[in-house]
Amino acid sequence: MNKPELLVPAGSLPVLRVAVRYGADAVYIGGEEFSLRAGADNFSREDMEEGIGFAHEHGVKVYVTANIFAHNEDLHGVKKYFKELSEYKNKPDAVLISDPGVFFTAKEVMPDIPIHISTQANNTNYMTFKFWYDQGVRRLVNARELSLEEIRGIRDNIPDDMEIESFVHGAMCISYSGRCLLSNFFTGRDANHGECTHPCRWKYAVMEEKREGEYLPIEENDRGTYIFNSKDLCMIDHIPELVQAGINSFKIEGRMKAALYVATVTRTYRKAIDDYFKGEEIYKQNLPWYRKQITASTYRPYCTGFYFGKPNETSQLYGANSYERGYIYLGCVEKKDKNRIYITQKNKFSVGEDIEIMKPNGDNISVKVLSVTDEEGNAMESAPHASQKLWVELSKEAEPLDIIRKADLS
Repeated sequence: MNKPELLVPAGSLPVLRVAVRYGADAVYIGGEEFSLRAGADNFSREDMEEGIGFAHEHGVKVYVTANIFAHNEDLHGVKKYFKELSEYKNKPDAVLISDPGVFFTAKEVMPDIPIHISTQANNTNYMTFKFWYDQGVRRLVNARELSLEEIRGIRDNIPDDMEIESFVHGAMCISYSGRCLLSNFFTGRDANHGECTHPCRWKYAVMEEKREGEYLPIEENDRGTYIFNSKDLCMIDHIPELVQAGINSFKIEGRMKAALYVATVTRTYRKAIDDYFKGEEIYKQNLPWYRKQITASTYRPYCTGFYFGKPNETSQLYGANSYERGYIYLGCVEKKDKNRIYITQKNKFSVGEDIEIMKPNGDNISVKVLSVTDEEGNAMESAPHASQKLWVELSKEAEPLDIIRKADLS
């Protein structure tokens, strides 16, 4: 059994650094166009080259997403974008693509950069894998609708050097392989161009007045009915099954997520994978720790998706539009001066409050906030303004890229 890669999302350069520090083997990012996450901060050319350079210095790979379904008017821009990628000093380790037209453009313009095929391309069987193998591709992201049994069947019928990448954690799209039309229909914003408005999280009522006796069983609460709204995927309890299915890369969803989410999920899966390869008993002994840590950021209730067969409405649908939250993100340490740290503040905290330093090695260190000052040196009793640059004195030392958080007691 080969140890799987841990592949982590990053929507911005600061989050990429966090992903690298907290244990990613590879990071996937998007440029300012063509990446299916128009709402993320995304990477300018300068940020992308800097981020790839930082990752490579730490032995971490970077994959760039270009997985839109292109229209005619997109193709010139796609070609120009790929030409720029091919000229980077720090080149990406692969580009992630869905559309065959975009694929052939990439092969023409940047033949030296490997291509991975996105889950958006609907990769559900071993003949599809073989088709792309014959085109020179060596990694596909399987459709999320596949069970572990189906993935094992693919592994048994494809060449040994063909890699399977599978989502193991994060938000689940209600549409097949993520190809949703609802956003475009309701708002004119095309999910397949990266502008999804997440209508699957809205509340709905369903009525079919001409088919008497045909009822769709649904659940509702006092806020509405959420028949499209999926729970989040979480496979932290099933690392052995994922490895034994022959999956080469464990992919985390979440390029729209903050650094706390990325650090939390990356650190937890990093330890779980490493523990399993030290010995399955070690992994089993530490399951309570993984389960506790994986809820230490914002998340929806968890499920196992399609891995153990097709889910029903009670196992996968989530009857609300809110997140659950174990901890509140306060900031990421940008630099330090002894016990003082410099952060961009994300949520309110106060002098005298007990908070935590979250370490990449798994430690969570309780500290007290001793003082807060702004960039001009003015003392503050609390930090109520989002994105304010602050110096914060703590009762213990923190290091650059440590995460600062506090328990959500609400």
